[in-house]
Amino acid sequence: MQVIAGQFKGRKLFAPPGRSTRPTSGKVREAVFNICADIVRGAMVADLFAGTGAMGIEALSRGAGYTVFVEADRGAAELIKKNLAVCRALDRASVFCHDLRHASRVLENAGAAFDLVFMDPPYNAGALGPALQNLIKSGTLAPEAVVVVEHSPSEPVYRDPAVLEEFDRRRYGKTVVSFLSHVVANRKKPAEPI
Repeated sequence: MQVIAGQFKGRKLFAPPGRSTRPTSGKVREAVFNICADIVRGAMVADLFAGTGAMGIEALSRGAGYTVFVEADRGAAELIKKNLAVCRALDRASVFCHDLRHASRVLENAGAAFDLVFMDPPYNAGALGPALQNLIKSGTLAPEAVVVVEHSPSEPVYRDPAVLEEFDRRRYGKTVVSFLSHVVANRKKPAEPI
């Protein structure tokens, strides 16, 4: 597995042995970044259920300003740090070992408003709904932020249409990628003076 494009193009990333972590394929990463190309440069990014950190590192390589990685598995979180070191990007990232199914506090503590969020929870494990709800509850989505969710075809994507609205969906074999936009309620304009 390697970085596809940008500053770190061609850098090989470490992946854990076995199948406990399912890295996003190069084909899917390339497709996602083609769709999100306009918002990556300078963006504050969150890579949730980060696994190897490939999505967040790809964002940094393509010009994102900063990435917050959140991964529940301690070994995988250490591997993300190792991958960031390989890319000499430790100063542009934070790595947290936390399970987003249970609380949003780690996002709130990151002190950021995220422009772009990648979320790749374990398929069909009941993690997607609670994690999206906790992301919404955290109040850390910037106006018009984009949330990219990888999931299985049989897994519904929970969203509150008043907060997250789906604007695109793509299928790549056994992976579905849903693109959600943060909806900002229209504020009433003040009355014009007479």
